[in-house]
Amino acid sequence: MRRWLAAAVAVLACNTALMCNATLAEEPAALMPGAGADVTGAYCNVCHTSDYIVMNSTFLTGDQWKAEVTKMRKAFGAPMDDATVAEISAYLAANYAVAAKP
Repeated sequence: MRRWLAAAVAVLACNTALMCNATLAEEPAALMPGAGADVTGAYCNVCHTSDYIVMNSTFLTGDQWKAEVTKMRKAFGAPMDDATVAEISAYLAANYAVAAKP
């Protein structure tokens, strides 16, 4: 319940055209099933569609996904606690990351 409330607060906090480009008419890309998919969708789709996740999955590593999620929290003010950042980052790393180059 607390996470859904935080996601609702994020809707209110999301107030710039660059950050909030999703419209109510858009249907976000379906996320791959797995632990953390529901939380990822609930938080990320507040300000942008899942299409961004799919689009970035061709070049971001697990560490880069963690940096992106952290950026959303720190630079853009996404209302996530440390546990939520870790859960979303782990989900993205497991399902949408490329292997780091040696």
